[in-house]
Amino acid sequence: MISLFDAARACLDAADPVEKVALTQHHAAAFARGELAVPDGAPSPEPIRMPGRPPLPGLVHPRELPRRGFGTQEGRAAFIHAVAHIELNAIDLGWDAVYRFRGLPHAFYADWVSVANDESRHFALLRERLRELGHDYGDFDAHNGLWEMCEKTAHDGLARMALVPRVLEARGLDVTPGMIVKLRSLGDDATADILEIILREEVSHVAAGSRWYRWYCEQQDVEPRSRFRELLREYAGGYLHGPFNLEARLQAGFDEDELAALEAGA
Repeated sequence: MISLFDAARACLDAADPVEKVALTQHHAAAFARGELAVPDGAPSPEPIRMPGRPPLPGLVHPRELPRRGFGTQEGRAAFIHAVAHIELNAIDLGWDAVYRFRGLPHAFYADWVSVANDESRHFALLRERLRELGHDYGDFDAHNGLWEMCEKTAHDGLARMALVPRVLEARGLDVTPGMIVKLRSLGDDATADILEIILREEVSHVAAGSRWYRWYCEQQDVEPRSRFRELLREYAGGYLHGPFNLEARLQAGFDEDELAALEAGA
């Protein structure tokens, strides 16, 4: 029986997106069948620095990415590519949580394996839609912000749970409903239908972050609301942009005080 940590590292190291998706779905299914061991006393994880990535897309600073409207097929393709890039990164974010943080309850690993598996389906759906529009993953530049935050929080599971699911990934809860409306107004129901799936499942992903953030706070005897505000100031000032999807964030485990802090800090 191979280790879950070895399986997670194999998925992280896979450079080809097709291989990353296939390995993710294979190992997620194996874990669900009880075929991956979670050994007690496993050694510390090896440094990752960067997960496996294909030669393209080129990674640039977010300010260098051109702004494109949805009014043209090229513009919609660029938008789909951007979301696909987020979902590919999110596969690695799920596996990184599994690989990097050791000695945690089985439910922690079950949650983040499930998240990685969902993200692999999202990426596959978006890539297929991109190909229907005459493009493929790698045709447009992208940025590396998600993985950079992953590295910044590599030393601290509490900070990771607070900032990656509950700040960066939660941003999708805020912006996706408007994107769906815009795409439907343009007659692009195929893309809108994919985003509906992603939005529905991302609520549960952010909720997993909320759940494990509070677990870490309880273990460390930390008050979660004040610590979340501190972490926002320390790490995430540039990432907060309103308006916020308050209903979805409540479903994803935010409380009223946290939402008020987000709105005050945006």
